[in-house]
Amino acid sequence: MLRLLDAITSPADLKLLSDDELKILAAEIREQIVDTTSKTGGHVAPSLGAVDIILAVHSLIDSPKDRFVFDVGHQSYAHKLVTGRRDEFDTLRTYGGLSGFPKPSESPHDVHTAGHASDSLSVALGLAKARELRGTDEKIVALIGDAALSGGMAFEALNTIGQLQLPMVIVLNDNEMSISRNVGALERHLGAVRSSARYRQARDNSQERLEESGPIGKAFVAFGRSAKDSLKQFFVPETVLFEQLGILCTPPIDGHDIPALRAILRTALEADGPVLVHAVTKKGLGYAPAEKDPVRFHGIGPFNRTTGACAKKAGKPTYTDVFEKVIMREARADKRIVAITAGMRTGTGLEKFSLEFPDRFVDVGIAEEHAAGLAAGLSFGGLKPVVAIYSTFLQRAFDQIITDCALPGCNVVFAIDRAGLVGDDGPTHHGVFDMAYCRMIPGMRVLAPSSEAELACALHTALKGEGPYAIRYPRGVGRGEAIPARPAVLHEGESVEVRAGEDMALLAFGDRVAPALEAAEILAEQGIQARVVDMRWVKPLDMQAIAKAAETKLVVTVENGVMAGGAGSAVLEEVNRLGALVPVKVLGIPDLFIPHGKTDKLLADLGLDAKGIAASTLEAYSEVR
Repeated sequence: MLRLLDAITSPADLKLLSDDELKILAAEIREQIVDTTSKTGGHVAPSLGAVDIILAVHSLIDSPKDRFVFDVGHQSYAHKLVTGRRDEFDTLRTYGGLSGFPKPSESPHDVHTAGHASDSLSVALGLAKARELRGTDEKIVALIGDAALSGGMAFEALNTIGQLQLPMVIVLNDNEMSISRNVGALERHLGAVRSSARYRQARDNSQERLEESGPIGKAFVAFGRSAKDSLKQFFVPETVLFEQLGILCTPPIDGHDIPALRAILRTALEADGPVLVHAVTKKGLGYAPAEKDPVRFHGIGPFNRTTGACAKKAGKPTYTDVFEKVIMREARADKRIVAITAGMRTGTGLEKFSLEFPDRFVDVGIAEEHAAGLAAGLSFGGLKPVVAIYSTFLQRAFDQIITDCALPGCNVVFAIDRAGLVGDDGPTHHGVFDMAYCRMIPGMRVLAPSSEAELACALHTALKGEGPYAIRYPRGVGRGEAIPARPAVLHEGESVEVRAGEDMALLAFGDRVAPALEAAEILAEQGIQARVVDMRWVKPLDMQAIAKAAETKLVVTVENGVMAGGAGSAVLEEVNRLGALVPVKVLGIPDLFIPHGKTDKLLADLGLDAKGIAASTLEAYSEVR
């Protein structure tokens, strides 16, 4: 069956379509997104909700000359489909296939590698300033969600946008959601904008302000008067936050009404200053399961196209599941424990905590720096904050971890989920830097549990200790170990030898302990007896275990993190301090950004699976002999 989508080879083709044809195309794109992601997984709900906005923008600008900047980029699937990647779309998020996020090396229509929230306005403003300095005339459009708008970086950009007054269009995709449902005062403000009961008075007030703002404002008023059916969407409070910052803001408009979107965007694109187009959308629109459960369909693995049901989970619990059970148990025993997350209570395993202990739970939204600073204040107040954030997002709070938490010695526990390679989301989401950036901080203790039981003990230890702790654990299922009824307090800087051997020593960290054990079995078949040590602590290291390892012919370190400044680097420093002459082979993530793909495949490519560890170790041992 022929589709309009099959005739679209570039955004320029959209200019040939009528509004009705664009509506048909939007429906076809939604079908394609659902069909493809049911096989590959992906960010289904965000991309479904942004289809109409993307088509409206691309039908009016001249990409790639004009620049369309995405925030996060998990809503960009329609953009990929209309920018020449339709025939490759079935490779979405697969190894060697299309990225799930904008990627400049993939297409000239992708402006920047959008993977973290709240940066689009800064990037767009930079493009607008570069345009001014070059004396060119390209249009600049940024698409940002209401959740990303809560991030501090977005507000910093808005401040400068209002100051510089450069022409650019900001499309606010207002769907009340980030990964979880949005929280905070900004969300209440936007909610008031969406639902004010004093519609007529608010509309009249907004029209007066727009008319006073000049020709563009008058054009918006004229648009509103001519689009009578759309006026029901115009809810404007007595004061508008964005206009107070010097940014002309349209009243809320139905973000799925393509004719209305195009009319207001056409006017906004002609403005001689910054304009914010407030588009209200529904996350997951067009696919009933995603509309019903946008949190689950924010980012999801393969699912049944008809029912929306996911494939059955493996019998083993994930590390996130284990963290959820353990922190709940710890919180019941200690009323001082407070949990903090940054817009991802479900993803970090804090949903049940938030329901059982609502007064001891804070979701700060997409504001990781604030989460760390808040945790410091809670610690000053005598409480025990646990900050649960994905590794890749905690990077954004680096300064606050140092200055607010570590410098004063706060007893803050950073529960670092998704540590190591995470797979299909790729380089913007791989959590490979946390060991390096945490171990350099004075006073920070860093734990890398190798199993579910070790995770329970690590959290218990951190909550019983003093000063800041970081506990890193991977995405996915564990090793199948039972969670101890009474977790032990781990002795600081003490490892555990899990396999004896005198020829060489494999010092493994976190989830690389299991493949290191398998590698030792492979080496044993070659007549080489390798000792395997579960190091447990990245900082402080077990100095005695390293000294003992230095007595063998070869020391090999294995980690699921960057080698530059990572755990293996720390072992090298200690071996050097000892003055030992033993060679040290460091295995980990090289000085590269690792692409997307299944985690097992990526680890195998990097030589960090059992076979790779054994091969590298055997080669190094042969050179030593």
